[in-house]
Amino acid sequence: MLLLGDGEIRELLDLKDALEYVENVFKWKNLGRVQNPLKTYLVYEQYNGDHRFMPAYISDLDIAGIKIVNTHPENRRKFGLPTVFGIIVLLNPENGKILALMEATWITAVKTAAASAVATKYLAREGAQVLGLVGAGLQAIAHVDVLMHVMDVSEVRVWSRTRRTVERFAEIVGEKHPDLKIVKVESIAEAVRGCDVVVTLTPSRKPIVMAEWVSRGTHVNAMGADAPGKHELELSILKAAKIVVDDFEHCSRSGEINVAMSKGLLTKEDIHAEIGEIILGRKPGRVSEDEITVFASTGIAAQDVAVAYSVYRRALKKGFGLNVDVSGPTMKLIRQLSQHSSRSG
Repeated sequence: MLLLGDGEIRELLDLKDALEYVENVFKWKNLGRVQNPLKTYLVYEQYNGDHRFMPAYISDLDIAGIKIVNTHPENRRKFGLPTVFGIIVLLNPENGKILALMEATWITAVKTAAASAVATKYLAREGAQVLGLVGAGLQAIAHVDVLMHVMDVSEVRVWSRTRRTVERFAEIVGEKHPDLKIVKVESIAEAVRGCDVVVTLTPSRKPIVMAEWVSRGTHVNAMGADAPGKHELELSILKAAKIVVDDFEHCSRSGEINVAMSKGLLTKEDIHAEIGEIILGRKPGRVSEDEITVFASTGIAAQDVAVAYSVYRRALKKGFGLNVDVSGPTMKLIRQLSQHSSRSG
């Protein structure tokens, strides 16, 4: 079993590869070549947290896996810890062998951003340049990195609840993309108004983006909702928009549309398509400059497994990670594959 830590994964993960893998996963899913059961939750109400378990099998890659990830929004305030921890286990479908155990933080951020980028590619207006970000954490940083591959981003308007998070975002993104104009705004309205593409990345359980702020022709990637009860957009935005989802079954239970669906305010007929249907040409994407489009994504395990597989293949090729035998009476380190392992952990 290969062990890969966060430092190694950040060095191995290629953003263009991840974008291609995620687009293919959406396509393969709509061709019936992906097993992607509903995620299962353990909810800890007394701690305002949860764990979710997300399995998938991708026949085109002949790879399976499961992601185990938590969400504890109060971790930073209470314990000085990240709000999210996660691992991905890659599995050999032929013989059941555990191939790899991988830290999931950067893979999760990139696969989410890649889903946004795929949707932006098919749903945003041609020539889109101004990006609005509601949320400024790791997901926002990954979004800028990946969206650069599908749109000519010239300006980013970014908002967060805390000024410190915005300042850190500006420092990291500014260093990576020195020609990019970064506007640190004081309100969500400023992060949304006049933008070509808006990405929402919060754990909100009430609408925080209002319809009056969303201009005609805007594309919105609603990425924050990943559990029942979470949503970020005012209902009238969804009512006015062409809604595209990553996976209807998953999204209707835990994505941006879950609250409206549970209350009967939206029905399946209000959902235009899954993104895979648009990629395959079975349904149209954007058809006019003026329409508002919304990509509602809760994230599916097949995205994580595919991106993790791309990292795993690179790790084998480049000799990264620790190879561990856990099958005997005691765990044995078979060999250290790379010097990188000792410093990335």
